[in-house]
Amino acid sequence: MRKIYDALVTGICEHFHGCGFQKALLGLSGGIDSALVATLAAEALDKENVHGISMPSQYSSQHSKDDARDLAENLGIRYDVVPIGRCFETLKIELAPIFEGLPEGLAEENMQARLRGIILMSVSNKLGGMVLATGNKSEVSVGYCTLYGDTCGGLAPISDLYKTEVYQLSYWINEHFGRAVIPISTLTKAPSAELRPGQKDQDSLPPYDVLDAVLKLYNEEHQTESEIVSRGYDSATVKRVLELERKSAYKRKQLPPGLPLRHLFEK
Repeated sequence: MRKIYDALVTGICEHFHGCGFQKALLGLSGGIDSALVATLAAEALDKENVHGISMPSQYSSQHSKDDARDLAENLGIRYDVVPIGRCFETLKIELAPIFEGLPEGLAEENMQARLRGIILMSVSNKLGGMVLATGNKSEVSVGYCTLYGDTCGGLAPISDLYKTEVYQLSYWINEHFGRAVIPISTLTKAPSAELRPGQKDQDSLPPYDVLDAVLKLYNEEHQTESEIVSRGYDSATVKRVLELERKSAYKRKQLPPGLPLRHLFEK
């Protein structure tokens, strides 16, 4: 993991210097992805140049809000809280005539992500600093992200790291520094976008170890659907993952630039 860590820190530093930015800005959800990106940014740019903003809604759990705060304290970065609850409710009221009679669902979930994108970009415009997108390769591969929401930014540092690799690197960081820089509860809780009550990533996606294995066979080893199934993976799961991957191509084309890392995983 050391070479992955060094490559990400170096890549962030070079990208910022090349674009003429000194400061980074990102949303801190209390989840593993934003925690890792914030940790990398603090190392690459120095802690005084990293600004984390928590943007809780009524669906944000207390433990996630606590984890975001604890991470910022551990890193020594600037931390602010900008709740989106009132903005979200106002937007729903304004859209009510168009949405009349329709149940709440994906549109309302994405509204929250886009409100957070607006806040980050507004702070960026007012105070300066490049926004960092925090999506990982597993999510962006299958479209588990919101255009103009959590995909906002000038760099997506971990977009070439699968979710399982995000966890591996995060555990390595804590071991390397000899302390829980990334809160233990962030590492051990079930991943969730927290855009509706009780939401978990695995409500919408296969378990990440399965998802990542299928995506790696498809993306890195260029295996066909039938070849992946022949490796022992469930046929319906493989079909669903590859269909999501194909349908999400339009999203991937609109993502911020990332940092290529695949060559570092070659044996």
